[in-house]
Amino acid sequence: MRFHFAEAATAPDHWIPLARAVEAAGFTGICVADSLAFPRDSDARYPYTDSGQREFLRGKPFVEPMIACTAILTATTTLRATPFVLKLPVRPPLLVAKQAASLAVLSGHRLSLGVGISPWPQDFTAMGVLFERRGARLDEAIDIVRGLCAGGMFDYHGQLYELPAIQIEPVPAQPIPILVGGHSEAALRRAARRGDGWMHAGGDPRELTGLLHRLAALRAQHPGQRTDRPFEIHVVSPDAFTVDGVAGLAGAGVTDVIVGFRSAYDAGPDTRSLDEKLEAITRYGDTVIAAHGARQSN
Repeated sequence: MRFHFAEAATAPDHWIPLARAVEAAGFTGICVADSLAFPRDSDARYPYTDSGQREFLRGKPFVEPMIACTAILTATTTLRATPFVLKLPVRPPLLVAKQAASLAVLSGHRLSLGVGISPWPQDFTAMGVLFERRGARLDEAIDIVRGLCAGGMFDYHGQLYELPAIQIEPVPAQPIPILVGGHSEAALRRAARRGDGWMHAGGDPRELTGLLHRLAALRAQHPGQRTDRPFEIHVVSPDAFTVDGVAGLAGAGVTDVIVGFRSAYDAGPDTRSLDEKLEAITRYGDTVIAAHGARQSN
């Protein structure tokens, strides 16, 4: 089992000390949330809260995830960084490929790329991208990012994107894992067919078992897809806070757990001090990560 720390809307000057503490505590990586802008007017529903409201995002500081990942990876030596998840369809895939390839090279292959669809039509409008066919746009963007980051000349002729033969340099010597986020049937299918893994966004813990079973069934329908490396399953679960719970998740096929010490969906400002955050990280490392490792070695 690998362990990742998730933080969202934290004070910008907390990121570097948090990353260093996460690395020292034995975590594999850190996950960075993506929120582009908060619109004044929106009737769209957020899919991962019971109310469907997005007021919890109002006034919160979100450093752009690729920038945050760059800072985190520069400040650490072993930690992985993962956008959780990057709203890929609203961004130019060539630019994302260039950013991801550059960061993977500079960090010694410590970037994973979590991708998904923004639920907010306003994100698409603000970025000058059509909200319609957003799923197809994400599919094509994944293919373009993966193709460009593989190196050599790459051309693409899709329904939404058209690229002449081009090449980017530098590119990493290892493939960048592309992890697909989302709980919908379309998201699970996308993860099974195009992803190197799946990222669970939390929500009702009782739904996790069903999501895992459905993902396994979809992967069985596409046995030849993405066989060049193990398929990663990143999960947010309250079971990740005990050693026995971690063992149970591993038995269910989970490869990575994502933990945080404040819900990203909490409204209002984050009043925790940096010292309180650092103490929670260290305590988790001592009581769960170290204990899990000791159990595995026995």
